[in-house]
Amino acid sequence: MIGSVAPGLGSTMETLLWPSLAALLYVTFTQVPLNHLPEAFRDGRFMAAILLSNFILVPILVWVLLLAVPDQPAVRLGVLLVLLVPCTDWFITFTHLARGDTRRAIAVTPVNLLVQIALLPLYLWMFLGESFAEILSADRIVTVFVVLIGVPLALAFLTEVWSERCGARGPVVERLAWFPVPLLALVVFLIAGSQVEAVAGSLPVLGQVLLAFLLFLVGAAAIGIVVAHLFSLPVPQARTLVFSVATRNSFVVLPFALALPAVWDVAVIVIVFQSLVELFGMVGFLWLVPRRLLPLPASGS
Repeated sequence: MIGSVAPGLGSTMETLLWPSLAALLYVTFTQVPLNHLPEAFRDGRFMAAILLSNFILVPILVWVLLLAVPDQPAVRLGVLLVLLVPCTDWFITFTHLARGDTRRAIAVTPVNLLVQIALLPLYLWMFLGESFAEILSADRIVTVFVVLIGVPLALAFLTEVWSERCGARGPVVERLAWFPVPLLALVVFLIAGSQVEAVAGSLPVLGQVLLAFLLFLVGAAAIGIVVAHLFSLPVPQARTLVFSVATRNSFVVLPFALALPAVWDVAVIVIVFQSLVELFGMVGFLWLVPRRLLPLPASGS
């Protein structure tokens, strides 16, 4: 509404978006146990299931879903950016609410984060071909990666190390956990206000990508259940796997889309739209996964 009534505020909102996004990523990264990375590999079977599902099977699923996406480079880029990278924040919350294995969810998040940063350029090159070279040539891509991903990631790691060296500092990271939700709301507000014209012009496209995002949720649930069965994971770990596969890391890839020239603006809208679809999807998963898809075995059976 504000973006429509006062379009002149769009440039101001976009200026405020960058520091808001950097702050969001910093506080989000502080909730990822970056300084406890080796702990994630103590359970090799669960880690193998996570890596297989998120970084081999999901890209295959995304490749199939591109058949349902309009053949527009910006739209496809948005879909690829948001669906190829697993979530590292509210995945843990939804796992906890679904009575999954929260401890293992926390342990695997730094691995998911680092692997996705390493593999995303490879995935984009494989899926986009020549268009990927155009994306890399954008002037701000390297700067955005350093300032909005590298710096917050390093500061989060240093914050975690600093807080653990003195018991009195321990609550600092806990207090930072209150900030991702309001900062997320602020970032979505600023995106909506600054990109309102792009959103209005993208409504037909959003209707088309909605089907792909809904099919992704169905396919993600199927991948999680099948892989959990193949690896003979206990029910709590299986639930954790399903939520890891179904939730995506939209606001980590968002800076890359924002850094591209105006011709790629639709990618930003697609990424934000997917996070909204996913949020409602996870509400459904909280009922469906523990009650229908992966219920606990009856006692005595």
